[in-house]
Amino acid sequence: MPSLIDLRRRIRSVKNTQQITKAMKMVSTARLRRAQDMVMSARPYAKLLSRILQNVAAAARDDEAAASNPLLAQRAENRILILVLTGDRGLAGAFNSSVVKTVQKFIADHPGAHVELELMGRKGRDFFRKRWPNVAGEYSTLFLRTVKLDEALAIARKAIGRFEAAEVDAVYLIGNEFKSIASQIVATTRLLPVEVPLIDERIDYIYEEPPAQLLESLLPRYVESSVYQAMLESSASEHACRMRAMDAASSNAADVIEKYTMTLNRVRQASITKEIIEIVSGAAALE
Repeated sequence: MPSLIDLRRRIRSVKNTQQITKAMKMVSTARLRRAQDMVMSARPYAKLLSRILQNVAAAARDDEAAASNPLLAQRAENRILILVLTGDRGLAGAFNSSVVKTVQKFIADHPGAHVELELMGRKGRDFFRKRWPNVAGEYSTLFLRTVKLDEALAIARKAIGRFEAAEVDAVYLIGNEFKSIASQIVATTRLLPVEVPLIDERIDYIYEEPPAQLLESLLPRYVESSVYQAMLESSASEHACRMRAMDAASSNAADVIEKYTMTLNRVRQASITKEIIEIVSGAAALE
């Protein structure tokens, strides 16, 4: 049975931890609101850009110049580049580990391919730097602050350049997709070559330049927008996961404090009872 001093020390330690987890939950809640607003603001633009791309691609379908666009080139996936989106901090539940497991499964499913990783986030960098030799790039401070467009553009343009130079045959992106505060899923998306889905009802735009030329300008913008959107989704998902994890930790700390408090009361009661028995026994012995 632990002593009263040990129990009080444990209760004080758990209370200090609970204060930290509550503070972290409040910080994540505030950051989640901003990140969620950015995700919701960017989604209409990404959706509209995808819709425009589909219509322009449909208009340029019979143009040989459009068919020869390097971003649409279909090649055997012998060399693959994966953009891995993880967080820069831990204490976010299964947020980082889910992405890591998905990447490992992807690599296992492509045993004959040369897979390179572009690690966006400190946790992914720390894990794969010692376990996978083919690391094309590392970014360790992307998510310590608000996601910046220029950083997303730099990463996307690097991937586009490598694909156009035929250094890689395909570019994939693996990261968390924000559904709601209570739901985030790990999504695997192929960025390059761009796969433009066919549409049933095409909008006939009035073009000032040939559709093939317009398509050549839209495809890089589409890839850049996809990378930026994925970074926003990952940031919002991280804050949501951390908020839930810290809420669960605070609740568990409250249960531990209650348990230790009950044990403390029993030990103190036993100590008082023992002292009363000793006093009564001593008084009886003097009679």
